[in-house]
Amino acid sequence: MSKFTVLDPRASEGIHLFNNGRYFEAHEALETAWRAEAGSVRDLYRGILQVAVCYLHITRHNYDGATKMYRRSQKWLAHWPDVMMGIQVAQLRADLDIAVAELQRLGPKDIESFDLALLKPISYEQTKSKG
Repeated sequence: MSKFTVLDPRASEGIHLFNNGRYFEAHEALETAWRAEAGSVRDLYRGILQVAVCYLHITRHNYDGATKMYRRSQKWLAHWPDVMMGIQVAQLRADLDIAVAELQRLGPKDIESFDLALLKPISYEQTKSKG
């Protein structure tokens, strides 16, 4: 996995959209990057896009959709190192776990009370390609 150093520009755009709370658009950009990628980094893109969909479901008060996407994202995010191509993957996993723990505490009946401030941006430092 160390051969990956620079994110696909569509993935970078997806993270930017994610960090601005535009989860649907983030999903679209990340899905485009995921579909175009042949290497294993596509799994990272897939994991992040599923977090975006999880957060989108939370903002739309869709408990079942949010918990389903959380479970799916775990498969794709679990094996990455703490930092990958400038993305703080460990922090993303931790932030997601905190948000989903609160979602589960509230349950489907009280999802409207979810504090959207718990939907944290992705910490990301864009790396530049050499050359």
